[in-house]
Amino acid sequence: MELGISGKTALVTGASIGIGRGIAIKLASEGVRLAMMARRRALLDEVAKEIVAKGGVQPVIIECDFLREDAADFIAKSVLDGLGSVDILVNNAGGSRKFDIHSTDEQWMEALTLNFIRQRQLTHRLFPQMIERKWGRIINITGKSEPEGMNGAFAAKAGIHSWAKGLSRDIGKHGITVNCIPPGRIISEQILRNYTPEYRAWQSEHEIPVGEYGQPEDIANLVAFLASPVARYITGTVIPVDGGLRRYSF
Repeated sequence: MELGISGKTALVTGASIGIGRGIAIKLASEGVRLAMMARRRALLDEVAKEIVAKGGVQPVIIECDFLREDAADFIAKSVLDGLGSVDILVNNAGGSRKFDIHSTDEQWMEALTLNFIRQRQLTHRLFPQMIERKWGRIINITGKSEPEGMNGAFAAKAGIHSWAKGLSRDIGKHGITVNCIPPGRIISEQILRNYTPEYRAWQSEHEIPVGEYGQPEDIANLVAFLASPVARYITGTVIPVDGGLRRYSF
């Protein structure tokens, strides 16, 4: 399918590894001019080298910690200085911390900042220039809605689903769509660190209908589609990419 996004501009946050890296490489392969943001500059440089080696344009590199107080302002200025405009915003950066019933206000605020506040702030700094051009795509990589226990990231991601739905209704008339993708078990640095091969094999056999963990490309393919003019009538949605792991019927 011809997606029609060659020449568009995109910012991918959390682009140094895993899902974000896969999204950046996919968009670049479709001819999108990229800015990539993450905390670790060396890893971003590696992704950029791979993109250029495959014939893509050198991405704009933005090294920033999402917990930095002025992160949204810094990232927005950097990407607009580097690309001139942002047609596609992929909010992928975030981080999960295991909580318990005694977690502190500071822990909650960190989780909300990493997984909701910065995404909202960055989006609100970038969608006005999308409105000016009457075109834009905002895609949020979120998380599952079935927490095993207390976790600030889960609550924050659920907040993004609600915020994104409301935003989609307010800015759809400007040619801007807003969608969310909650990944299932996608192979990444975090997955490999937190789950043993034995557990991954057991879960693949017993809990994931397609029988295996996903790859970053499985998320990236949907991102590229949602970022395209082809998906102009899809907005305000939450579309899981999880091999059937979730048990909800809607």
